[in-house]
Amino acid sequence: MTVPATAAAPGLESSMLARAARIMYCFTAATPELTLTDMARRTGLPSSSVHRILDQLVQLRALERAGSRYRLGLGLLELGALAAQQNRLREAASPHLHRLHAATRVPVHLAIPDGHEIIYLEKVGGPPAGGAPTRLGGRQPAYCTGAGKAMLAFADEEEVAGVLGAGLAPRTPATITDPQAFRRELAGIRERGIALDREENHRGVVCVATPLRDGLGRPVAAISLCGAPGRLNPQALTPPLLMAARDVRRALSARRG
Repeated sequence: MTVPATAAAPGLESSMLARAARIMYCFTAATPELTLTDMARRTGLPSSSVHRILDQLVQLRALERAGSRYRLGLGLLELGALAAQQNRLREAASPHLHRLHAATRVPVHLAIPDGHEIIYLEKVGGPPAGGAPTRLGGRQPAYCTGAGKAMLAFADEEEVAGVLGAGLAPRTPATITDPQAFRRELAGIRERGIALDREENHRGVVCVATPLRDGLGRPVAAISLCGAPGRLNPQALTPPLLMAARDVRRALSARRG
């Protein structure tokens, strides 16, 4: 079997990434283990190139080597499990996010933590006034966003210390940059269950957010509502936001059950 070259932009076929992908796609349920010769034959790549790429993939834990044979590594399995978990979260949350948007008529976001940043896993509704960069798959700092602060409030101390150690660079004049003030902010969020972004990340945009936590109390995601100052009323939006979060948690529990 020969693995066909990927149909893509000019130059991609010969890139290191494309060649590595062609090698990994050689593995199938029927052939979970292959030799270097097998992969060179299937991909049509020179054996020297395949050998060099295989060494790098093994170091990255994308592949494992047992003697002269290779198989997919634990690194890929871990990524696959993470992708499946995120897909379950998005699918479980989606109907409740749409219901929340219909009830509030403001943009709704579902964000997950990734180091010192958050990633927007889902977005319902158009851009809030002010044009905040909240595209699907986009990243923003955790310390100055409503969703990020909602998750940091319930994160491990090591994670919070890491964020503080990296510095609280001012994104706007409203960004909380003092470590002690930031810790007080997180303490308040733990008491209320609600985090506010008061134009701390993007001027002209405010947000109200609440975390989604697992059975051990660890934050796995957050739901936020964003809009223009003076038009978005956090107090009025808190009840429907908390109700949506409760419904998402129930949906996730039902899926796990």
